Amino acid sequence: MTGIIDYGVGNLFSLKSSFAAIGEACVVTGDPREIRQADRLILPGVGAFEDAARKLRATGLDRVILEEARRGKPLMGICLGMQLLFDRSLEYGTHRGLGLIPGTVAPIADSITPGLKIPHIGWNILHFVGKSGIFKDVEEGEHVYFVHSYHAVGCEAYTTAVTEYGGTLTAAVQNGSVYGCQFHPEKSGEVGLRILRAFSEF
Repeated sequence: MTGIIDYGVGNLFSLKSSFAAIGEACVVTGDPREIRQADRLILPGVGAFEDAARKLRATGLDRVILEEARRGKPLMGICLGMQLLFDRSLEYGTHRGLGLIPGTVAPIADSITPGLKIPHIGWNILHFVGKSGIFKDVEEGEHVYFVHSYHAVGCEAYTTAVTEYGGTLTAAVQNGSVYGCQFHPEKSGEVGLRILRAFSEF
């Protein structure tokens, strides 16, 4: 059973539909008991980092996530959910993250060719720079769907995939059983379903 963490921020319906498409049982929940009972966890997220981090802490789910991750339970952060895994974000100030992966979330404007459209929206190629079990059924150069204005930096030791958009942007990370995808697997067609299916096997 996969637990999709509901803290008021995220594409919950799309994720639930994607898991249904691969035949994986899932529950959308903000109940700590159900989160602890799940075999693996998804931390979704869209919107602003500060607001999402505040909601996690207000619900106490930040502590539950940290406890489960430190027990070794597989955890995947998606988009803003991935950004929350890092030490801090520089989105409109400096804000503390969960600290599960060393690194900082910074504006992509600092890393790409000036004048390119921000946010970065659309299909981009994955280039693998490390090994990760979530990509076991994905080929180098396949496309996934991005929507973001920020990305992780200072996390090279944990980066498993990058993409190119007028510069190199972090696309995926891993620290032990903690995974992050800056792109949206649930919006990435068959490639995304393969990634979610691989995660479901952990």
